[in-house]
Amino acid sequence: MALDQEVKASIIAKYGKKDGDTGSAEVQIALLTEQIKVLTEHLKVFKKDHSSRLGLLKMVGKRKKLLSYLRRTEYARFTELVASLGIRAK
Repeated sequence: MALDQEVKASIIAKYGKKDGDTGSAEVQIALLTEQIKVLTEHLKVFKKDHSSRLGLLKMVGKRKKLLSYLRRTEYARFTELVASLGIRAK
């Protein structure tokens, strides 16, 4: 379940620090969040798609690790990102 190029470009433009920034933690978290939303909707329809469910769990784990890193290093950016994405994070 890949994201459309337009959606991906808009997320990178919104959360990137500079033009073409795809590696920063904020951009990676935002992209993973969008992929998680898309995959969650897919799994509501196709309940027996276990391979996609495994991929979803891996994405959630990766996002959790990135959020933990961002929280540990730059707490202000972490709180701003969590608020703008509308996700819960410990």
